[in-house]
Amino acid sequence: MLFRVDASSALSLADQIAIQVRSGVVDGSLAPGERLPPARDLGAALQINMHTVLRAYKALRDEGVIEMRQGRGAYVRHDAGPGLVRLTELAQQLVGEARKLGMSQQDIVRLIGGVAKA
Repeated sequence: MLFRVDASSALSLADQIAIQVRSGVVDGSLAPGERLPPARDLGAALQINMHTVLRAYKALRDEGVIEMRQGRGAYVRHDAGPGLVRLTELAQQLVGEARKLGMSQQDIVRLIGGVAKA
């Protein structure tokens, strides 16, 4: 997979990388179990700090899209797919809207728990 970043974009460089990985999972250009480029190598290729790449990888790990193995790199999770990516996007939208309305994390969790029971 070829990664590109645009320094003039309103999106952070880490967000741009994460979006490209999510898109790759959705369109199938990144298969489950596939290894992502090492952060140091990708950072060098994109001429950005490797910690920016690690920030993107951490966000993707927290979303359940990739797993990071100490000393062995980052891999697309075997259970990652278009459905997971879509649900993650929807969850991010929900949390964003809830925060705009002044809801706390506890309120958001309670709301989702109530909806899940319905």
